[in-house]
Amino acid sequence: MVGTLPIIYVRGFAGDTSGIDQAVDDPFYGLNLGSTHVRVGGRGDPVFYQFESPLLRLITDHQYRLLVEGGQEGYLDSQAEGTVEQASLWIHRFYDASASTWSAEPVDFSVESAAKDLLRFVEKVLSKTGAPRVHLVAHSMGGLISRSMIQRTIPETYSAQRLGAQQRYLAAHFVDRLFTYGTPHGGIEFDVGFGLFEKVRDDFGLGGGDIFGPQRMYEYLTPADSRESQVPEKWDARVMPNDENFPLERVFCVVGTNARDYPAAHGLSSKVVGPKSDGLVQIQNALVTGANHAYVHRSHSGRYGLVNSEEGYQNLARFLFGDVKVTADLIDLAFPDDEELTWQAEAQVSIRGLPILMHEQAAAHYCPILIEKRRPEDPADRPVPLVTTYMSSTSSRPEQAPTMRYTLHIRVLSLRERKRGFFWEDHQEQTSDFDDTLIIDVGFVDRGMAAWAAWASQITTPLRSYRPSGNPLTDEDPKEGTWMARVALPPGGRFFGERAALSLRVRNVV
Repeated sequence: MVGTLPIIYVRGFAGDTSGIDQAVDDPFYGLNLGSTHVRVGGRGDPVFYQFESPLLRLITDHQYRLLVEGGQEGYLDSQAEGTVEQASLWIHRFYDASASTWSAEPVDFSVESAAKDLLRFVEKVLSKTGAPRVHLVAHSMGGLISRSMIQRTIPETYSAQRLGAQQRYLAAHFVDRLFTYGTPHGGIEFDVGFGLFEKVRDDFGLGGGDIFGPQRMYEYLTPADSRESQVPEKWDARVMPNDENFPLERVFCVVGTNARDYPAAHGLSSKVVGPKSDGLVQIQNALVTGANHAYVHRSHSGRYGLVNSEEGYQNLARFLFGDVKVTADLIDLAFPDDEELTWQAEAQVSIRGLPILMHEQAAAHYCPILIEKRRPEDPADRPVPLVTTYMSSTSSRPEQAPTMRYTLHIRVLSLRERKRGFFWEDHQEQTSDFDDTLIIDVGFVDRGMAAWAAWASQITTPLRSYRPSGNPLTDEDPKEGTWMARVALPPGGRFFGERAALSLRVRNVV
């Protein structure tokens, strides 16, 4: 990442003309919306917490500027190339042309036209700011518009066939990071109707909703030179196929897990889509396969929405501006010899100084981590990925706390399953087979990056008073800028075998 780059926000689906007319009334397409409610405690009771909005926080925390002055397009047109501040916020106002509130005749909306217009706007922002690339931040359908630009519009516009082999441009030349909130990367599916609702929607294009079905998604995500007339049988919309064009390392997906609080259609949407969702997008469809991601207990939008949340913003800020990436995997697990047991893990990540969880996968939110038993052909150290998070060495910390700290709370649970049914004769409700928290401190020493780790069950002071001491963990990765170590499970996890451990990898982000 090079310095502070322009951010372009791409909003989500507005529905029919009345929804579009309402959307264009907002100067910032919703990026300016904050919230005052959070749910806390085991019962999820609502309490007051004031989140200002992503727009204001980017301005106050990272000194971004809004340069509107009557109209952002007019402002950009009036400026000389390379003179506009790079630390600037822009809104892709793709719905304006489809609104009926202006004097011009509205045009029909399509993802393809919005993606082409996004590329035009990206090029204008790059020209006027002199920035090497932009960040794209998108909510819901906005992520599909962004992906259409990345996967189809740019390859078709700047292909080797059109410009010559030495002049081909990749999406990575235009976009540095893509961050999505609740985007239906795998489309929108329903938990009821046995596929009938999806078929009617896609066949008749009801309310424009066919853009979330496989045929239309295949059309706007696939370049013409590789597109077939029908969707290939094994095609998966969640896959971004060309890592050279745009590396998955540059993509981050925030996944909502709170269907209960999604208010659309007086709660009917969440009932139709099902509880394993944010109320509109099913959890399994909100991810780009292999991309960075975080699960947060927020709904698709509304009072408890994703965009207007501290959880969403903190993941956004650390992905765009953080300089350290941390991943944690369980490795070398040897399961007890009982073929009827199925295993799940839960993970929660918190960063010191933040009042929220950065990531939370839990059975209660319909998104536990499924642990598959090792097959004979699998490597002995096959990992169970737990979490990936980003941190910033410049974030504020308590005095005399030189390290960045995050905690990883891990629970491992087992259930007895026979013939696809669960049996409870030896089950203990509200208990787990393993439950502990790893305290991870990341800092810098003379030799470069270093980390310390301790299990909460083995420290003898309150967590806020704990300071790591002694030598850091041994770095097992010789590459510069990357650090890796094994942390043995505490005694409570030794039933997974003597070699069972947590693998930590820390690396500098460039």
